[in-house]
Amino acid sequence: MSGRENLDTLNNRDLLSVLAKVALPIALQSMIGSSLSLIDNLMVGSLGELELNAVGVSVQIFFIHWMLLYGFAGGSATFISQFYGVRDFRNIRRTTGFALTIAMGIGLLFFIAGFFFPEQILRIFTKYPEVIETGAGYVRIGAFTFLMLSVTQPFTVALRATQQSALPLIASVTALGTNTFLNWVFIFGNLGAPAMGVEGAALATAIARMLEMLIILFEVFGLRNRIAGSLREFFGYGRELAAKIVRNALPTTTNETLWGIGTSLYVAAFARMGIAEGAAIQACNTINNMFTLAAFSVGDAILILVGQKLGEGKTDVAYEMSKKLVKIGFGVGIVFSAMIILAGEPLLSFFSFSEEGQLYASRILIVYGLTMWLTIYNALHVTGTLRCGGDTKFAMITETSTVWFIGVPLAFITALVLNFPIYLAVAAVKLEEVVKGVFLTRRYFSKKWLNNVIKGIDD
Repeated sequence: MSGRENLDTLNNRDLLSVLAKVALPIALQSMIGSSLSLIDNLMVGSLGELELNAVGVSVQIFFIHWMLLYGFAGGSATFISQFYGVRDFRNIRRTTGFALTIAMGIGLLFFIAGFFFPEQILRIFTKYPEVIETGAGYVRIGAFTFLMLSVTQPFTVALRATQQSALPLIASVTALGTNTFLNWVFIFGNLGAPAMGVEGAALATAIARMLEMLIILFEVFGLRNRIAGSLREFFGYGRELAAKIVRNALPTTTNETLWGIGTSLYVAAFARMGIAEGAAIQACNTINNMFTLAAFSVGDAILILVGQKLGEGKTDVAYEMSKKLVKIGFGVGIVFSAMIILAGEPLLSFFSFSEEGQLYASRILIVYGLTMWLTIYNALHVTGTLRCGGDTKFAMITETSTVWFIGVPLAFITALVLNFPIYLAVAAVKLEEVVKGVFLTRRYFSKKWLNNVIKGIDD
């Protein structure tokens, strides 16, 4: 059937049904994943601003690792989604195996850095000795999660890209419940356990991540999922496939890593303004991430659904589908902008802020709420439209350039040179999203991103 004939059957009701099936579990899983950080911060935040600040700077290394994994997995997901369009499960397994190989190598390097050199890492993000001393134990214990996520993330991406996003959701729900309970036990010393404070939060998260990994592996291999296979199938990727994945994934990995480092430097700049400012930005980032990561699920759905059409060679259908999905995602962004402004203040009440910290946090959340729609719109193109068609180099150049040449300089200049109040410094940094949006919109309408990346790969 031709692309034009299929285009006529692309009605809104069917598209919304498929979108709900794919995106809603991803959105819920993303919110649950960010809720792990929220619960850590809420419970640790009850101990005081010092502890909240320590966790805030400590999690930056975990955030960079996550973005590095997310970037490479995103580049791999382009291939998995297009292979799924032609039901080529052999190459889906090979792609997953290659992603697993790279992820495990990355995880080992981060584990060594976090376990053996936590103080040196924390000095990058803060100048306060008491914050470094408090956060070092969190990083050292949490370093084990680098190894677990290296296994969990590639299989999660493979399940999502083959429209089985409900399975990773089950693992995340279990991890959230486990993390919440163990936080209560280890942070405050309940049920006879020692009161470990910040280190208790890290231990609870590590155990929850281990359980999440075991559930994912059981869902794939124990239940003989459609992507399950022998080790030879997963690690039997050839040089041609590996080279193509690397060419596509290298820009996405570079993109997400440099973006992650850049946004971590925002935190480094703001945390140097004072303990209250550092605690405020950490709390607001945690709340903001709950909404943005859920909304990014539409971008993941674009990669999966539009990528499948590109794999089938239906370029016209892919473009029309992407237009409708981008409009839906934009609407989600508007709704979430309003939600973070309305719900942000009640959520902040759970943190133990000083009067000064409360004022900073309230105003930062207003800035985040007013600009969230634009952040989400840009993410729809970076992680969705451009990535699903393999146009990862343009996305990388656009995003990293705006973050490093606009966002990072503005963060340090406004926070540490001009001495802006933290909420105005945060607002100034958002200029990079405006510039980014202009370039991404022009690229989208050029249609240069509509590519079939699996053409010519042997079965």
